[in-house]
Amino acid sequence: MDDSPEAVVAECAIVGIGASAGGLEAFEQFFRACPADTGMAYVLVPHLDPSHESLLAEILQRTTAMPVVQASDQLRVEPNHVYIIPPNREMGILNRRLQLSLPEGARGQRLLIDAFLISLAEDRAEWAIGIVFSGMANDGTLGLRAIFGAGGTCMVQEPSTAKYASMPQSAIASGYATHVLPVEQMPAMLQAVVASQPAFKRRPPASAAANALSSMNQILLQIRSTTGHDFSLYKKSTIGRRIDRRMAQQHIKDVAVYARYLKENRDEVWALFRELLINVTSFFRDPEAFAALKATILPPLLADKPDGYTFRVWVTGCSTGEEAYSIAMVLLEFMDEGRARQERAWQFQIYATDLDDDAIAVARAGRYSANILHDVTPARLRRFFDKEQDKHGGYTIRREVRERVVFATQNVTKDPPFTKLDLLSCRNLMIYFEPELQRRLIPIFHYALKPNGVLFLSASESIADHPELFMALDRKLKFYKVIHAAAATPPAIVDTRVQAPGTGSRTAAGAVIRGSKAGSAGSVGELSQRVLLQTYAPASVTTDARGDILFVHGDTGRYLRPAPGPASHNVVKMAREGLELDLRGAILRAASHAEATLNREISMKTDGGLTRVSLSVRQLPGQHADAGTETSEPLLLVSFQEVAPSGTPAGKPTTKPGRSKGLGKNKPPSADAVRIEALERELAYARENLEATISELRATNEEFKSTNEELQSTNEELRSSNEELETSREELQSMNEETFTVNSELNAKVEQLSGIQNDIKNLLDSINTGTLFLDHELVIRRYTPSAAKLYRLIATDVGRSLSDITSNIEGEDLIPALRGVLDTLIPQEREVRTATGEWHLARMQPYRTVDNVIAGVLMTFTDVTDFKLTSIRLGVAEKARILAEGIVNTVVEPLVVLDRELKVVSASRSFYTHFGVNADETVNRQIYDLGNGQWNIPALRQLLEGLLPREQTIEGYVVEHDFPGLGLRRMVLNARRIVTTDGDTELVLLAMAEIVAMESR
Repeated sequence: MDDSPEAVVAECAIVGIGASAGGLEAFEQFFRACPADTGMAYVLVPHLDPSHESLLAEILQRTTAMPVVQASDQLRVEPNHVYIIPPNREMGILNRRLQLSLPEGARGQRLLIDAFLISLAEDRAEWAIGIVFSGMANDGTLGLRAIFGAGGTCMVQEPSTAKYASMPQSAIASGYATHVLPVEQMPAMLQAVVASQPAFKRRPPASAAANALSSMNQILLQIRSTTGHDFSLYKKSTIGRRIDRRMAQQHIKDVAVYARYLKENRDEVWALFRELLINVTSFFRDPEAFAALKATILPPLLADKPDGYTFRVWVTGCSTGEEAYSIAMVLLEFMDEGRARQERAWQFQIYATDLDDDAIAVARAGRYSANILHDVTPARLRRFFDKEQDKHGGYTIRREVRERVVFATQNVTKDPPFTKLDLLSCRNLMIYFEPELQRRLIPIFHYALKPNGVLFLSASESIADHPELFMALDRKLKFYKVIHAAAATPPAIVDTRVQAPGTGSRTAAGAVIRGSKAGSAGSVGELSQRVLLQTYAPASVTTDARGDILFVHGDTGRYLRPAPGPASHNVVKMAREGLELDLRGAILRAASHAEATLNREISMKTDGGLTRVSLSVRQLPGQHADAGTETSEPLLLVSFQEVAPSGTPAGKPTTKPGRSKGLGKNKPPSADAVRIEALERELAYARENLEATISELRATNEEFKSTNEELQSTNEELRSSNEELETSREELQSMNEETFTVNSELNAKVEQLSGIQNDIKNLLDSINTGTLFLDHELVIRRYTPSAAKLYRLIATDVGRSLSDITSNIEGEDLIPALRGVLDTLIPQEREVRTATGEWHLARMQPYRTVDNVIAGVLMTFTDVTDFKLTSIRLGVAEKARILAEGIVNTVVEPLVVLDRELKVVSASRSFYTHFGVNADETVNRQIYDLGNGQWNIPALRQLLEGLLPREQTIEGYVVEHDFPGLGLRRMVLNARRIVTTDGDTELVLLAMAEIVAMESR
């Protein structure tokens, strides 16, 4: 991974959260406590009903300010966002993009949380954070194991706070939970982890890195002095991540402080030691490699092993035993296939070692969680595991597998190794070692293996520094064959000199080798071989394991003849009398046990009497009946050769008993000849009986075999039924979890809708607005109580047409207007009056759903009685004002209207003309402030402030005053105080009845 600052800035921690039943409450608690700017992305993987649309995104959006969206394929994961898996989808992640696919497994066996967390670990490594919330079963445990192994962080909800504790308990029991917390405390811990671990920060300066390395060495020294184990040659990046994880748990940010903390806390040293052991493994990790082990590695390894041979295997760094048991299962399957082919018997012994005592204890117990369904095929589960009947539903290794594996605690870097091994497995152990330690281990493994033994490594490991010790059998899958010193010397030279008489076979072999080395034409060798076969090879046939003839060499007519009845090419049925019994037995031994029958002399009846025949039956080495077919059977070579009696040349037939070669007539048979003939008849009868017995025995065996197959079939059916029941149970449990999740979502939605309904009801009731909800046919769907003032409605009117309801509106039919709104989608408004004199504003508009679909019409009635009456009164008052203003303006005398504070409300046209002012200079100004204070007359003050408040009307009040620009004037003032009927308005009408100019005194 690029450690440049630019690359680190572009990265972000991705938090994968899995939950099942009871997870909705946990999600809500988590995001209520989670800030919106943590810089992390959150991917939620709950168990959802595949057939039900999820409401989780909508529900969780109310609890967080971060955007909450349902994931889509190829969606890039961004910081401060929340993504939720869609229903009926599996989800992975590649290069920070979510990958969605249809689930493949049965509904009850889908481990969606494990699948995503494993993908997250592979894609993000130490940037991955896995969290397991409430839920049934144990989904999520394997995912936490993968994140733990990749250097990420694993958190689990405290089981006592979970609604269903099975998933958290399974994750905690597996040992992969680095933090166990209540949900509401997890966001703070996440921020602390991200702030403390170097994986989430920029690269420190060189000086800080040097100080950190010094502190790390102090920590490793403390571990060595306490536990006796040296981790100095382990990869520092791996050790650093484990130390950071322990520091985060102890809330320590400085590695030097943590080094001092270790010196004072011995228990923390052991906790860190267990953290450094990295017990991460699984059954059949890299399935392709185990398939190759069974198909291509084991057959040549065991090809030349004698009966009773013990195949020795050493599994280093076995952790909790999954790898060792996986190899044991492969070997047992290979043994079963060998027994089916009736090959030689052999045994095996596996030695599995690890540095961790706790892991060895788990391996010895052989108990594993139900999550191994992800790694082990159903056939292997049936064959090698027993299902536990407790609430966790785990699996236990069967005794036949457990007894083949010996577990022991061992430090592979310093303890003596096992020796004389045929197979050594060291997978995903050396990846944690520095190159120097890796170079030390390879020679040790070479020493431990036998000649031609096999070293089995992981895809990330190799023997690049020691190519002289091993030869690659499969570079991709990491199988290496031992190269020993003896094998490195030049091979022995074959002696090609002409041999002495009697060693023709060796001479011929040497000649062939010599000829091939000399590069002579192949035709000479082929011609020589053909002549030798024709001259020296006996009459022979090649058959399959059942004796059916596949190839004939030489003249076999003296030994075989067509059998009576349907045509047959079986060599036993075609054998002449006397050969059948021995030939059948020889073929059976050769086919079943590879036991050869050589030069067995048998008396065979021919047309000329009895003939001695030498019979040989053997397997053809390395050959099969049909290499292109699925079944492969051994080929048998059956050879016949006539044996000459003493003194008779080989191949010359003997004379028939009782006959002579004289010229006279046939002599009468002697007593011996008669006796011999009788014995021959008895022997023939006995042979016929034996053949009949053998046939009956064969039929009986076939019946037993058929019965056994039927019993096996019945057993398989019972097992299948049991598996179906188990699958049904798992599916029901899964459906129960999914239904629980859906129910929680629906309950949350119902509560939300109930709250919204209550809010709307109180809102409508509080605004006292009558509302009618009508459909396309103007049928009443719902109404508010205030609508009963306009229409005579009762509860049973819901579902009736509005046209059937009596209206309280005078002289107005709203039905046509409502239909017009539906036709044109244009809202309308009208003022209507009820029979009781109330006025309402009727608004009619289309009813639109959230999907912008017209579902009817909405009509509201707003009470505007007061507004309407006020408007009417204001209209009358406005008319009166206009009339009064006209009257005032027609009066010749100056006239001014004052309010309660003696501000000018209005003035007549004659006032403006007489005193030379305009309305802007007069209106809304106190009378004393008009002009330059020219109306600030003491007599006027006496009139307005002294006399007028006590009197309603004052007439003929004389005032003299020198007005600037006008001169001395004498005015006769008439004043009247006017109060409205409601008493809230008071006006003063001031008229200047007579204005006389006076001479200045």
